[in-house]
Amino acid sequence: MKDAKTVLAVKNLTKIYGQEANQVVALDHVDLELATGEIVMVMGPSGSGKTTLLQLLGGLEPPTEGEIKLRDGEWQQFYREPQISHYRRDTIGFVFQFFNLISALTAEENVALPLILAGESKKKITTEAKELLQLVGLSERAKHLPSELSGGQQQRVAIARALIHKPALLLADEPTGNLDSRTSKDILDLFVKMRDQLGQTILIVTHDPYVATYGDRVVLFRDGRMVDEYRAEQIVGQNRNERSVYIMERLQSISNDPVMSS
Repeated sequence: MKDAKTVLAVKNLTKIYGQEANQVVALDHVDLELATGEIVMVMGPSGSGKTTLLQLLGGLEPPTEGEIKLRDGEWQQFYREPQISHYRRDTIGFVFQFFNLISALTAEENVALPLILAGESKKKITTEAKELLQLVGLSERAKHLPSELSGGQQQRVAIARALIHKPALLLADEPTGNLDSRTSKDILDLFVKMRDQLGQTILIVTHDPYVATYGDRVVLFRDGRMVDEYRAEQIVGQNRNERSVYIMERLQSISNDPVMSS
């Protein structure tokens, strides 16, 4: 991967919880690069480090060791103020399993909230919120409250809100985990649309092999380490169901390999 196309990279990213004899290594010297306009799926057994990776990439927790680089910037520690607040605000967009919309605000107001808090002009806020609602297919629902929207529609609002400040990286934690299969497909198609139309870089943590078939790259974790990765063209199968079986087999292989735990 050429450095000019790298949105974000980390090296030796490590997170250790606890003290001395009771230490737990949640993330163990991970090196990872994310390129412009790619969807990366992160998978692994429970406790493998995938959620910890998301938290550290999002600036929600500081690492014990490791560095981060944005675009062509210098390697540095971002986990101090005021850099970390600016990093979360300007660089990262978050989408979660639960939509976290403000119940008293309309869809348009929820989408616009980050720009309102940033003190942007009313004209810019209105224009960009409407454009994003159109992009996610919810223009006609702009004045509806979250309680008047389906789960899939609420997630679309949450995605639009995460994109309104044009983040370099969109982080999604089990974004389809609270949705039925048909709605999940719609949300995944929307992520692909974001990649294709906006050039958005997206990292998704998922336990679902079918969801992982939407990635350009799949990264597998175990015991805090990145133990395998492969690109979409390497996934064997003629359709998504067949490819999800292949991904499940790869996931099971790392889960059952005792060598990887040593």
